[in-house]
Amino acid sequence: MLFRYKKSFEKIAMGLLSFMPKERELKKLQQTMHIYEENPDWQLFLWKKGEDFVGLLGVEVNEDHFTLHHVSVNPSHRGEGIGQAMIEKIQQLMNGKEMRTTDETEAFIRKCMDKKART
Repeated sequence: MLFRYKKSFEKIAMGLLSFMPKERELKKLQQTMHIYEENPDWQLFLWKKGEDFVGLLGVEVNEDHFTLHHVSVNPSHRGEGIGQAMIEKIQQLMNGKEMRTTDETEAFIRKCMDKKART
């Protein structure tokens, strides 16, 4: 289930975000979190499985599209379809807006779409 980020989730969000290759350094991680906390167009979501948050996704919302900037799943939960489920849920929440990717998220989205096409 996808939950909108709250300040009380900050440490969990930073931990999940740190699995992104460009977010490993603390200073960069703090800058990214600041963007999500200060800019209303940048929205961060956490995925909860059972009692634990195991995934994260961050988007920048524009009038006619949204850009997926961050997608991360705890390594111990990878391969369970959580990333794909998060993508499907965010597409529903964005009410048909076009989804765009960044260089960092494009390969993951392509992988999800390929898997979906095979099933």
